[in-house]
Amino acid sequence: MGKDVIVACDFSSAKATFDFLDKFKDEKPFVKIGMELFYAEGPSIVREIKKRGHKIFLDLKLHDIPNTVKKSMAVLSNLDVDMTNLHAAGTIEMMKAALEGLTREDGTRPLLIAVTQLTSTSEERMQNELLINATINDTIVKYAQNANAAGLDGVVCSPLEAGMVKDACGKSFMTVTPGVRFADGDIGDQVRVTTPAKAKEIGSDYIVVGRPITAADNPVAAYRRCVEEFVG
Repeated sequence: MGKDVIVACDFSSAKATFDFLDKFKDEKPFVKIGMELFYAEGPSIVREIKKRGHKIFLDLKLHDIPNTVKKSMAVLSNLDVDMTNLHAAGTIEMMKAALEGLTREDGTRPLLIAVTQLTSTSEERMQNELLINATINDTIVKYAQNANAAGLDGVVCSPLEAGMVKDACGKSFMTVTPGVRFADGDIGDQVRVTTPAKAKEIGSDYIVVGRPITAADNPVAAYRRCVEEFVG
């Protein structure tokens, strides 16, 4: 499995997104389309970015009853994205239903990964507010094992947990890791963060990078720096 940098296109409009993507003349970065952009522009934004030759991670984090998730995934599968996700907290049954919905008649499907705990969640918040009494690491590993048991391809976790997820679920189980910042950058609202080079060392397969690239003075240079540090 090749490592790659996924650029989080967390913009509020198609115009802002294409203004950003137009800066890339020589590369076609793997892009993440999240809730803000998808809700603003709908499926057409996915089709347009795909038409331009980019791989797409559609980050909508589905979490509902199994039947609703299954039917929703069938719709998303028709958009020809390369990767999509759901919340592992939705249970193994929901994850299995999602996989079923995502799989097309010819047997092909996008990669499906599960969110374990968001990188903005601290152990203290998880225990005090969500009443999950296990440690955050134990919770993340258990959620990853559930995703693996359901047949998913991997999980979203912070880079700090990528190694333990691999240990629990095997080397081929993917880790997609947001919460990546340059060593000299601002960590924003993330709690569990690391650098591209460290994420590579720990075992991340994909890193998702937003503001350090999208808000950089020179986004293309920042992207290249990320690729250099993470992919080598």
